[in-house]
Amino acid sequence: MELPMSETNTVSPLRQRMIEDMAARKLNPHTQRSHISSCKRFAAWLKRSPDTATPDEVRRFQLHLIESGASICNRNRIMTGVRFLFRVTLRRHDLAAEVWHLKEPQKLPPVLSGEEVKRALTMATSLKARAMLTLAYGCGLRASEVVRLRAGDIDSEQMIIRIVQSKGRKDRHVMLPAEVLDLLRQRWKVRPSGHDAGLALEQRWLFPGRNDRAGLPVTTRQFGRLFKDAAKAAGLRKTLSLHTLRHSFATHLLERGTDIRLIQALLGHDKLETTARYTRVATGMIAKIASPLDLLSQSHRKSRKKSPKKPDTNENEQDQPPA
Repeated sequence: MELPMSETNTVSPLRQRMIEDMAARKLNPHTQRSHISSCKRFAAWLKRSPDTATPDEVRRFQLHLIESGASICNRNRIMTGVRFLFRVTLRRHDLAAEVWHLKEPQKLPPVLSGEEVKRALTMATSLKARAMLTLAYGCGLRASEVVRLRAGDIDSEQMIIRIVQSKGRKDRHVMLPAEVLDLLRQRWKVRPSGHDAGLALEQRWLFPGRNDRAGLPVTTRQFGRLFKDAAKAAGLRKTLSLHTLRHSFATHLLERGTDIRLIQALLGHDKLETTARYTRVATGMIAKIASPLDLLSQSHRKSRKKSPKKPDTNENEQDQPPA
């Protein structure tokens, strides 16, 4: 009898099979951990192995998640992992059919003004932090893309940065602003090189990890803390995350009149609809839109100016000669 997936000391045959299925499909390691965690939660609620679940239990588990106060986003994430187990590993399409997704609320991403971005970059606690944050905003990079940059990804001849196998396993190019290049060159002079032995120059991390992470770059969590410290020092009281710099990059380009398809290519979005959401937060563009009310008012004022003065009927009658 298989051990339930909530067992932590031993990897059950079912969990091992699911891990192999995810690896065969080359799912992101973060996604794999999320799916396993979701199935462990389902097994803990079920109190037995998930392969013995019934359609009614799958339905009741989803009701349990909603009643327990799980957010729509978190609830959908959990059920995505459970559905992978049913559909791929167990081949139980009857159970997978019982999984439904809730429509997530569409929220506007937080965006900083140009002045707020400048203050945050200025208040960075170190040259390393300033270089990383400037990369995130100046090039519109994700946190994972910044920390995984290698020396060979920087092309100072063409003034571009090559982003290798990012989200969706895609490569793309972004611009390399002169200010970013200058910061990277300053950082390279003082960059720790203790773990560079045996590595070709182009393979060396721009932002290597600490001594306990030999051969690995700095983590996104550490990068996030650098941004939080800079935002706090800059007096930014909004609810922000490191991804806010990427949102601000796209919004500011849009407000400057950059073609939305160019922004889509820079961000690495598959769908134009994903990039188009920034039109909802581009306050500069929104403020410049003329309201129909303004047009009505202008039309009314023009009509008043152009209307001729009506002749006085009594005066005209007096001017007429007697018959």
